[in-house]
Amino acid sequence: VQLQASGGGLVQPGGSLRLSCAVSGFVLDRGAIGWFRRAPGKEREWVSYIHGGDGSTLYANAVKGRFTTSRDNSKNTVYLQMSSLKPEDTADYICAAGWPSIPAIESEYDYWGQGTLVTVSS
Repeated sequence: VQLQASGGGLVQPGGSLRLSCAVSGFVLDRGAIGWFRRAPGKEREWVSYIHGGDGSTLYANAVKGRFTTSRDNSKNTVYLQMSSLKPEDTADYICAAGWPSIPAIESEYDYWGQGTLVTVSS
């Protein structure tokens, strides 16, 4: 199983960015993808979750209303649309795959990809 996050970059506060997570070797519509992030000097934290089958989503309070996750099973890709970005959103964003019973818990995910860096700064 491989996951590859991409789409990171430098964006001004208030701006938008869309991240992609390309998945291979994992049946997306029978599992779930979680997005996590690690800010400089901080612990990794959960951002969002999407069920690959029914498309149900969950979000951390810090991003609710600003971030949206979606999936395209035909492309085996999950997206994280980020809007109204704040400097505190600056982090390395990582996608993970699995069958989590508790979506916000890291240990519930079986496969992890490399991150893509998002920097929110003027």
